[in-house]
Amino acid sequence: MTKLISKTLGALALASSLFGLSAIAQAGDAASCQTVKMSDIGWTDVTAITALTGAMLDTMGYKGDIKQLAVPVTFASMKNKDIDVFLGNWMPSMEEDIKAYTADGTVETVAANLPTGAFYTLAVPEYTYAKGLHDFADIAKFKDSLHAKFFGIEPGNDGNRHILDMIKDAKWKLDGFELVESSEAGMLSQVAKSTQNKEDIVWLGWAPHPMNANFKMKYLTGGDDLFGPNMGAAVVNSTVRKGYLAECPNVGKLVKQLKFEVGMENQVMGEILDKSVDPKVAAVAWVKAHPDALKGWLDGVTTFDGKGPALDAVKKGLGL
Repeated sequence: MTKLISKTLGALALASSLFGLSAIAQAGDAASCQTVKMSDIGWTDVTAITALTGAMLDTMGYKGDIKQLAVPVTFASMKNKDIDVFLGNWMPSMEEDIKAYTADGTVETVAANLPTGAFYTLAVPEYTYAKGLHDFADIAKFKDSLHAKFFGIEPGNDGNRHILDMIKDAKWKLDGFELVESSEAGMLSQVAKSTQNKEDIVWLGWAPHPMNANFKMKYLTGGDDLFGPNMGAAVVNSTVRKGYLAECPNVGKLVKQLKFEVGMENQVMGEILDKSVDPKVAAVAWVKAHPDALKGWLDGVTTFDGKGPALDAVKKGLGL
């Protein structure tokens, strides 16, 4: 009888141990979740936070697979399940880009990763502002000195679309104006050239971004119907494809908890743009200088296999 009880207790202990291990393993994600497909739309702020997230995922046993895509392609790719996570949904500027996908449920907004301090609208140099170009309604008066041009970023971008809509809308009296589309870097190169020569120029400006420190610039009023209220005040959201949170809850928890600040993003972006530092290197350097930020992002998150806290793995992986 004693032997039977001993065997029974031993079996129960083994079962309990195995159940415990199983429970820990289940804290991770399924094998299909190991590669996390993310979109980077080429805006330096989005590049910075996406690179940082990818670096953390890599140390957690995942693989951050980052693809550079335009905004419309990003949302279409999420609908097709070719992209899992997009951290750069600027609202309300991208409302027209995302609304069809939120309406049919194929793209889900998870949380605001930059809830305050961001904005996006048209900008001019301080010397142009001093001449009287203060408002969207003033642009037509400066047609000659502006050479009838707006300077935007990559084709398909929502800000570019707002400019094109302005040009088409008779109320702005912008007949003969054109939009010069290039890239963030290309646009800012033109801004640098124009301001160096004290030439008038109007371009897409936003914060967070080092341009606000690198140029003496002013933002225009009057564009609330296009870029949103309060001179394009914005919230930047984290989004995922339909069903991703249920399929990959561990990564989903991380995405939900990502929160950034304008000052942090400005610092990382400055390293990338002003010093040509690789985005991943710049982002990791910021984390090394501010390791406490990891606690909120990784609270309750495990490694891919579920065997340990993600916080420990990320600290070790990033050399903290």
